[in-house]
Amino acid sequence: MYSKSQLAIKWFQYYIRAYSGSGHGIHSPFVYELVREVFNDEREYYAYKLIETVKKNLLDDNRILEVDDPGAGSRKKGRTSKKLGVIVRTSVSEQKFGRLLFRLANFYHAKQIIELGTSVGISASYLASADPQSRVVTAEGSSAIAKIATETFQKLKLDNIIQVTGNFDEVLPNMIISHPPADLIFIDGNHRKKPLLDYFEKCIQKISASAMIIIHDIHWSREMEEAWDIIQQDPRVKMSIDIFSAGLVFFREEFLIKQQFIVRF
Repeated sequence: MYSKSQLAIKWFQYYIRAYSGSGHGIHSPFVYELVREVFNDEREYYAYKLIETVKKNLLDDNRILEVDDPGAGSRKKGRTSKKLGVIVRTSVSEQKFGRLLFRLANFYHAKQIIELGTSVGISASYLASADPQSRVVTAEGSSAIAKIATETFQKLKLDNIIQVTGNFDEVLPNMIISHPPADLIFIDGNHRKKPLLDYFEKCIQKISASAMIIIHDIHWSREMEEAWDIIQQDPRVKMSIDIFSAGLVFFREEFLIKQQFIVRF
């Protein structure tokens, strides 16, 4: 993992290279529309306040969890005791990004969604709230944390979420086989090169024609940046967008020329 100072330098490099958040200068109609209609959508959608109230309560929750982390991105193997509020503070995406997940799922009418890395269920709640008719299948490695996610979904009355608990290497193949082709896949459960590339390869075996894959923390470490570079170069990827906190990839056949964008968000 990069240090805070290294990340600050990475962010500055990203910022000076990126297209303006207004969308000016972007010659792709698809990306221009994405920036103007999704990235810059400042409306307060109905679900935001509900989800963010639950998150605030979780941040103040002092319960101690015995956490198993079988994920390949874990720095410590085995079981550790962690305060729930600390888990939320360190592992849950910031509000701005969670709202973006909602808008992406909403704008592109994602009906079948896969998430790797449920954590306490906040990001899955944003995704599932975008359309009650959609289905979110989300996987979490720790059973203790998965139980907190269940509480989150119950509080928000979200019944379009299917939870899976276990090591991603073991549960992902069945998640893909057992459900219709995914329209949106959010990978936020691993921060190492080889496992991320393995999950990416498995995921694209069964996606819809208009699918997008969102990979969180692409600048988290050198390994993540190396994996992101490889993914961008994959011939099946027709377009990629770097927003620093995440990378978005698209596979649409109508994109005749491979394009790569860095956009301020």
